[in-house]
Amino acid sequence: MTVPKHISGLRDLQGRFDAFLIDQFGVLRDGRGPYPEAAATLAALKQTGARIIILSNSGKRSAENDRRLAKLGFDPASWDWFLTSGEVAWQILAAESAKAEKQTTRCLLISRDGDTSPLDGLELERTQSGDDADIVLIAASEGDIHDLDHYRQLLEPAAKRGVPCLCTNPDKIMLTTEGTAFGAGRIAELYQELGGEVRWIGKPFADIYVSALDFLGNPDPARVCCIGDSIEHDIAGAAGAGLKSMLVKTGILAGSSPQQLQTLFAEHGAIPDYTIDRFIW
Repeated sequence: MTVPKHISGLRDLQGRFDAFLIDQFGVLRDGRGPYPEAAATLAALKQTGARIIILSNSGKRSAENDRRLAKLGFDPASWDWFLTSGEVAWQILAAESAKAEKQTTRCLLISRDGDTSPLDGLELERTQSGDDADIVLIAASEGDIHDLDHYRQLLEPAAKRGVPCLCTNPDKIMLTTEGTAFGAGRIAELYQELGGEVRWIGKPFADIYVSALDFLGNPDPARVCCIGDSIEHDIAGAAGAGLKSMLVKTGILAGSSPQQLQTLFAEHGAIPDYTIDRFIW
């Protein structure tokens, strides 16, 4: 098996790449706040002239994530675009709504903290029940508040009726202020287990990479590096898009042994080109 090259800091990659697609949670921050030196490292990387997209499996739209990261002390000039799976899904739904005949479409939205931004501006009527939903949108998880049975009861009526579902946050584990909890991706898996069909939007699936590379002008894939903490999402997603990648050993894989990482590389059929202990210059 190929062994990734371990680097001590992002400065070791100067001149090798023209663009970086950088994960948010587990690389720049966790559920408590920013990682030490992450903001300064991101700024230093941008100062090399590289183009930077923050590529996140957040069910929220891009603008809201922009504001949130800035509030945490990151300089907005440190990235060119904050692209989220929620933004990609919103654009897809908006395009589909424009083509559809005028009729009321009821959406069961699974989100967090009462967030309705995934639906704002769309011709969709929100419903609280899977019994009358025409579409299910899984944007976030409250796995630190509810157990899976809560979501089972909510989703089972829709799944049994064959209602289509979009998951805009494929992450199966999320970082919270108290540690980890099951993410929106696990809720979407549950929907499949109940017999429903899910369209996945976000890493490691193609739509989000198509949008990112289109924004960059479709550069040479060998000159684009994806940085993330998830082998399943960031590293496998980069491999599927034909891009280079670097695994950051923070976030959901913090404390993993070399043997555990090798097992995950084999499980997901993806090996990063580089590894780094944390996002540091």
